[in-house]
Amino acid sequence: MRRFIMAAMLVASSALAQEPLFDAEGYRIAHYRAPVRQPPAGVGRIALAAAAQLVPDRDAIFIDVLPAEGGHREPDGRWRLVSSHDSIPGAHWFPDAGRGQPDPAIAGDFATGVVRLTRRARGRMLILFCRSDCWMGWNAAKRLRSMGFANVWWLAEGTDGWRDLGLPLAPVQPEGGTAT
Repeated sequence: MRRFIMAAMLVASSALAQEPLFDAEGYRIAHYRAPVRQPPAGVGRIALAAAAQLVPDRDAIFIDVLPAEGGHREPDGRWRLVSSHDSIPGAHWFPDAGRGQPDPAIAGDFATGVVRLTRRARGRMLILFCRSDCWMGWNAAKRLRSMGFANVWWLAEGTDGWRDLGLPLAPVQPEGGTAT
């Protein structure tokens, strides 16, 4: 009995010590690879087949927010990458912009980069993604909607679904460039 009580107390204390999953504004801040059921408020969910019919930069701006695995951002804004990243052809890659609380420099580059890509047209169709079951695309879509972009869509399946549909992926460089 004593072992059972000790085990129950250990489980209860570890549950209390777990880091929160969301911040006060509703952004996911931990354990980003988990099922995501609904898009953020004010954001549409686009079907993979519908997204595949769109021409990047003409019909919609595709924005990948998957982190640069093992890479880092230099003070001048360029990214030093450990490995290449494949994405939807024509997509614009903003590494780490989908974190719940991104580094202020990354958040600033994301905001100015999207304004530049849309040419300040807040009604341009924006499609945000990372991988399947990834909250980073969700966070980035929520962030752009809160910035006043009106036509924001979330591609829940991300690059995983794109590849699984038999569609090609292509190497992409981070917006802002890479350091050599």
